[in-house]
Amino acid sequence: MNAYLHRSTERGHVKMGWLDTKHSFSFGSWYNPKYMGVGPLRVINDDTIAAHNGFGTHPHDNMEILTCVLDGTISHKDSMGNEQHIPAGEWQLMSAGTGVQHSEYNNGDNPVHMLQIWIQPNVQNAEPAYQQIKRDPKDTPNEWQLIVGPNENAPMHIRQNAEVKAAFLQKDHELPIKATQKFNYVHLISGKIQIGDIAIEAGDALLFDDVTTVKALEDSQFIWFDLDK
Repeated sequence: MNAYLHRSTERGHVKMGWLDTKHSFSFGSWYNPKYMGVGPLRVINDDTIAAHNGFGTHPHDNMEILTCVLDGTISHKDSMGNEQHIPAGEWQLMSAGTGVQHSEYNNGDNPVHMLQIWIQPNVQNAEPAYQQIKRDPKDTPNEWQLIVGPNENAPMHIRQNAEVKAAFLQKDHELPIKATQKFNYVHLISGKIQIGDIAIEAGDALLFDDVTTVKALEDSQFIWFDLDK
């Protein structure tokens, strides 16, 4: 198995008042030419947002923006007319297309912990779209949960030849990984896992090829990106 381990300690760490964030790939003020993305996967930001704070209204275009809330609830408002609350265990996909403005705010009394994931679309200047689902892998441990896919029958449809799956794997359980595209990229949210003979800790990610399995060395939650070139 050919593999490249991206350690959590190699992520960019930016802390500015209400926002404490770790960047897997170059983003904003943090730039590292080694970490510019994997195929169309361009951003994984591990954000902790303080109570009663958040991102004010700002624009996006031609990007598929996936939000995974891990703790707390984030409130979303956009120029498409959507006003939604996204609690832990739910996912949001905003297809920015020709352009959309949105804000994300923590109205609660405790911090919000979430992942913001950007995937470049394979269709430019499409109509903006909003999707949201409840899909908490802890509710169905030890199996893959499809979050987004390129087909209309996926829980959320992404404008890219890519699938994103999530899992909560209990200690000593295993799951198979069989890529359908060019890149396998697994990002570990919590716990400790082993892929092939490589041990992966919370915040780490592994880029690899070949068919293999994921084994949980302790209770673990992670995301698998099956990506085209």
